[in-house]
Amino acid sequence: MSKYNQTYQRPSTKPRPWSVHPIWRGIGCILIILIPIISFAGARILVQENLQQRWVQIPDELKGSFNVPTFGQVLFADLAVAVILMVIGFGLLTMVYAFIYRLFGPSPYGPMDAPPQ
Repeated sequence: MSKYNQTYQRPSTKPRPWSVHPIWRGIGCILIILIPIISFAGARILVQENLQQRWVQIPDELKGSFNVPTFGQVLFADLAVAVILMVIGFGLLTMVYAFIYRLFGPSPYGPMDAPPQ
């Protein structure tokens, strides 16, 4: 009997014993929106201060800009620094989540594992 026969059916999947609470999904959605906004605002402040204080020389490729109707003129340097700040922000969020999960999550040992010495 082939799998293309009418009697073939996929095996049913077992339902999960747990589900994600809707509040945690909402917090995650808010953070996915909030971190890029905060990163762009911080990048804009850092680049403006860098232009005044001359901490780091900005390459000529990043000195270009384009006009956005609601924000005005946006430098490519703003976008580059914003991406760097987003990576740092999401990385810190991941590390905090891993730390909290390690503290309050389930035991890494199952019922068939030997107890630690």
